[in-house]
Amino acid sequence: GHCRLLCKPSALAQHLVRSLGRSAALRGGRWPWPRWPQLQMLWQLLQPPEPEPVVARELLQLPDAGLVALDWLVGPWGAAGGGGGVSSPVLLLIPNAAGKVTEGLLQLGLRALERGFIPVIFNRRGHNGCPLTTPRLQPFGDPGDLREAVTYLRCRHPSASLLAVSEGSGSGLLLAYLGESGSSSRLAAAACLSPIFRGRDWFEAGMPWLYEWPLLLHLKQGLSRYAGALAEVVDMDRLLGSRSLRELEETLFCRTRSRPTSWESYWERNEPLRDADEAAVPVLCLCSADDPVRGPPAPSLPRELFRSSPYFFLLLTPRGGHCGFPRRGPGRCWAHEAVLEYFRAMGEFLRAEERRKGLPRPR
Repeated sequence: GHCRLLCKPSALAQHLVRSLGRSAALRGGRWPWPRWPQLQMLWQLLQPPEPEPVVARELLQLPDAGLVALDWLVGPWGAAGGGGGVSSPVLLLIPNAAGKVTEGLLQLGLRALERGFIPVIFNRRGHNGCPLTTPRLQPFGDPGDLREAVTYLRCRHPSASLLAVSEGSGSGLLLAYLGESGSSSRLAAAACLSPIFRGRDWFEAGMPWLYEWPLLLHLKQGLSRYAGALAEVVDMDRLLGSRSLRELEETLFCRTRSRPTSWESYWERNEPLRDADEAAVPVLCLCSADDPVRGPPAPSLPRELFRSSPYFFLLLTPRGGHCGFPRRGPGRCWAHEAVLEYFRAMGEFLRAEERRKGLPRPR
């Protein structure tokens, strides 16, 4: 399907090439309007919503008394985790940085549920109806809360493989977590759909209004619910009057009343790839060359990282828009099938390596 896999040569890369090469997800069935990514974005925003799946929400209390929400997708079996068994893989779904759970992310979760995964959505503090119990939100690339959620999932499902997939700007959180955690991430594999690799450049360049304004309004609507609590630490008038995502991010995390900091210092601590060399988990990044949100491929894709690291794989397609990757027929997004095939191939490869080396299964 004209996709290219950019990675460092290895046995794992060869196995992945063979597996994706056999997958029907990368062949044919494209959308009839492939050359207009802006039109694809408009279609994603205006398409009639499908019935939302039932979720079982769990609130996880953090060390500072803050809360994050874990939404377990519930299938027709009537219990969280669908039909998965005790050792079924757990798939952690991470929405974009605005916390918006898109139709595409839900569809990926349902596809995973049908294939025996246990899908659960990670909601940051104050996002998607999660109560804000402390006057603190999660910065763009601060993986502290995600680390607590992963630790909890590992304790709840000790014998299951733990996988993670992120969408759009939410990939900044997943990439930062993988870099900071290194070999202690507790994940078996990860995938990013249309990731944002360079956070500061992305905020400073801005985005098409068709994408930026809906996200900006979505964020303001959520933040306005906690205006009283947040007024202690930020200027709410300036925050709700922000005219861009950059202005909102800077007001929320840099121009605080208690600990103001500079825009440069903020990104020294929150760039997604700041510790990428320490990552020790296979990561598949699905990107399209015509992504209008990430920007042109040359400055926005860290190709050298994929050439030098044995853990990063870039599946690059000429057309697919932002988190769209459209196709005709059921499913509407071929990238979902590619991600699930990637996770299947990773599990197959790791099991083969354990047998070859005679390693015991992790307890």
